[in-house]
Amino acid sequence: MRSYGLSRYTTNPGIRARGRSWGEDEVTVAEFQVAPTRGDAPAADPPAQVSPRARILLVDDEPALIEAVGYSLRREGYAVDVARSGDEALVAARAAQPDLIVLDIMLPGLDGLQVCRALRAESIVPILLLSAKAEEIDRIIGLEIGADDYLAKPFAMRELIARIGAMLRRVRMLAVSAIVPAPVEPRAVGAPTEFERPLITIGDLAIDPARRRAHVGGRALTLKPKEFDLLYHLASHPGIVFSREALLRRVWGYEFPIDTRTVDVHVRWLRVKIEEEPSQPRRLETVRGAGYRLVGEGTHGGTSAPGDQAGT
Repeated sequence: MRSYGLSRYTTNPGIRARGRSWGEDEVTVAEFQVAPTRGDAPAADPPAQVSPRARILLVDDEPALIEAVGYSLRREGYAVDVARSGDEALVAARAAQPDLIVLDIMLPGLDGLQVCRALRAESIVPILLLSAKAEEIDRIIGLEIGADDYLAKPFAMRELIARIGAMLRRVRMLAVSAIVPAPVEPRAVGAPTEFERPLITIGDLAIDPARRRAHVGGRALTLKPKEFDLLYHLASHPGIVFSREALLRRVWGYEFPIDTRTVDVHVRWLRVKIEEEPSQPRRLETVRGAGYRLVGEGTHGGTSAPGDQAGT
């Protein structure tokens, strides 16, 4: 049985393992309880929420992770359903219609990638993959088959909560923008409308933000939603260097620095699609120690956006 230290998944001192003790590297937990907060008084239940902000389906077969993550999510006001296998996950997702799914890759029966692929064929529910595998190929495969984000174990509980919050905010923003029309601003006579504005062009790269289409050298690009968002953001500021942290804030909606490898993976995917030689990029450049910038092919130079240098 795989084993993980409970302390790796929670910052809450009120949760402890009862059973075998653990060292720094691993733990096999037999049973859990919420520890008293002081003296012999029982620990208080998580604060009740009359209407939870969202319903989350937590899919994992590790009791330690289920206990710690479930407790923390309920403390944040979420309603939490639990599934412990891939088959249970499909049944629960279809029955409960959760707002977001936290899905472990290594599961008994159907694995997390199979579950993700099946759910994506019938639903657009946000999916956050968890895995003890840290290899980049696992992250790429997970994101390629339809997951919205990926987090490697062990992880900080604060980071998991932040990623969940950011994913749900994006869903709410998309839902609102789909129903509430944007305010109509007066425009000068003869000024172009939103659909008449020229495309964003950088060299032979053309981006149509209204139709979410992009071409390079006259060739249509097939881009995933987040790939397009990243490309559009960089193209809107040609030559400007954005740190990974800045891109996480502006494109992914994360409010404080977390794992920046998501940016690197999407940059790699974009290079495969817009560069003639992805290993020697001439459009989407890496500025060592600073971040990334988009330039016209054969054009180099640029600066960092104010407040967006690496590490800010």
